[in-house]
Amino acid sequence: MDRTLESLRHIIAQALPHRDPALVFKDLNVVSMLQEFWESKQQQQRTTFSSEGLVVYESMPSSGPPFVSYVTLPGGSCFGNFQCCLSRAEARRDAAKVALINSLFNELPSRRITKEFIMESVQEAVASTSGTLDDADDPSTSVGAYHYMLESNMGKTMLEFQELMTIFQLLHWNGSLKALRETKCSRQEVISYYSQYSLDEKMRSHMALDWIMKERESPGILSQELRAALGQLEEARKSGQELRFYKEKKEILSLALIQIYSDPDPSSPSDDQLSLTALCGYH
Repeated sequence: MDRTLESLRHIIAQALPHRDPALVFKDLNVVSMLQEFWESKQQQQRTTFSSEGLVVYESMPSSGPPFVSYVTLPGGSCFGNFQCCLSRAEARRDAAKVALINSLFNELPSRRITKEFIMESVQEAVASTSGTLDDADDPSTSVGAYHYMLESNMGKTMLEFQELMTIFQLLHWNGSLKALRETKCSRQEVISYYSQYSLDEKMRSHMALDWIMKERESPGILSQELRAALGQLEEARKSGQELRFYKEKKEILSLALIQIYSDPDPSSPSDDQLSLTALCGYH
C-alpha cells in the first residue's frame, strides 16, 4: 500500500508539477486539475483528443437537490458524483474528483496489461467458468476470446481496455454477439472487426434500431429495459464505478423510445450503418 501511494505521488508530481500531492484531492479546484492532467497527457503523448473537448461534463436536469453530474474523459470513460450534492457545482466537483482519482491510478504500472497480468486474468477467468487452461489457447471459447483480447491490447491501461470492453458488453446486451455466432463468424473475427470501431452515434443508432425491432416483437420491453438501466446506472454511480456501459445503455434505449414516438414506423437501416452483413462480408 505504501509503495502504491508513493507511486501515486510520483505520478501527481509528473502530471501536475505545480500541485502539492498531499493536497490534490482536498483542493476545491479539482475541475481545473482534471483538465490540467489530461492536457499534460496530451502533450506527453503528442496526441490530439476529440475536438469536443478533453473533459466533458453533463449535469442531469433537476429542479432541486440532490444533483447529479457526469464527466467523460478522452476515450470515453465516464464517472459521476457518488455523494449527495446540494448544488450543481458541488456535483460537478465530486464527479471531477472521482475521475481524477481514477485517471491517476490508471497511470500506475500495475494498471497496464502485461504478460503477468494476462496470465493472472486468464487463470481467474478459468476459475470463474469452471474451464481449463487449455481453453485459453482456443479462441472459440469465451476464455480463449478473452485471452485474445488481452493479448491484442498488450501495453494498454485498464481504462483503455475498458473502452473496448464496453463495446462488447453492449453487443452482448444487445443480442448482436449471439446473432454473429449464428452466422458462423469466429470470435477472433468478431473481435478484430469491432476493435476497429469506436462507440459513436452510428453504432448507437444501429443498436437503438435493434431495440425498436425488439419492442415490436415484445411491446413494453423498451420501458422495462430503460428502468433497469437507470437503476444500474444509479447504483454504479453511487459506488464510484466507471459508468460508460450503464450510461450508454440508457442513451441507446432513450434514443429508441424517441424514434418510436417521433416515427411509429421507422425505416430499415441505411446502407452506411454497421450491420451483420458487413461483418459477414469480412468473414
